[in-house]
Amino acid sequence: MSWFRREDNKIEDTGAKTVRTEGLWIKCDACDAVIFKADLEANLMVCPKCGHHFRLGARPRIDMLLEPGYELVDLELKSTDPLEFTDLKPYASRLSKARADTGLNDAVINALGLLGPHRVVLSVMEYGFIGGSMGAVVGETIARAVDRAYEHRTPLIIVAASGGARMMEGIVSLMQLAKISTALARLDDAKVPFISVLTDPTTGGVTASFAMLGDLNVAEPGALIGFAGPRVIEQTIRQKLPEGFQRSEFLLEHGFLDAVVPRKEMKSYLIRALDFMQVQ
Repeated sequence: MSWFRREDNKIEDTGAKTVRTEGLWIKCDACDAVIFKADLEANLMVCPKCGHHFRLGARPRIDMLLEPGYELVDLELKSTDPLEFTDLKPYASRLSKARADTGLNDAVINALGLLGPHRVVLSVMEYGFIGGSMGAVVGETIARAVDRAYEHRTPLIIVAASGGARMMEGIVSLMQLAKISTALARLDDAKVPFISVLTDPTTGGVTASFAMLGDLNVAEPGALIGFAGPRVIEQTIRQKLPEGFQRSEFLLEHGFLDAVVPRKEMKSYLIRALDFMQVQ
């Protein structure tokens, strides 16, 4: 009998789309809290649960510090491949990918604008561009920032975020340490303030040059700051390092930093510092 006959029921595709949540949530590396990405960005990339400071890109950093209407300069410089360097992949390919991913020509941005009432030259490093490594272009861009500050007698602020010198450019990258340090010495002779802001991470040749040469050296909480990494040091001295070694709080306690300042308070802190330096 036909009314007992079982018919195959098929679920037809109505064209409805599933909701994608990939990339909308971020897990905190410190407390394992799962945070809505929009909330984290609204909180300046600081975990609302434990205060862990996530890495912040160069452009958001400039927006955070400077008043609207600032000017970006020295963006036209591009790294070449003088050594035709290749490791796991050609250096030229790394440069192309980094430019596509970040929208920048290299790992630093210079900006001119107002920090509160103070006109400043601001140079901010981008860790997302080959680890913020310092090659010829980064060195030249920061040197230009120093020269602008010297020429106009305008305070200089450099925000460091780097793995150190860029090995793909060999000795050319190492020359940048002396180049920038020499320019900063001239700035110091002219008594133009230089504030160095160290963020996570600041290591290698950047720490060994301009990052530690500020009239005022400040860092964000929990930032890794040092020359060689902790693992390399432990393997070299064959000893266990102290808890928190090379973190900003440890360096403050041992006299390498002047202050550790939370990201939300950084702008007001820098304004007060320039007020104290009697910058008009």
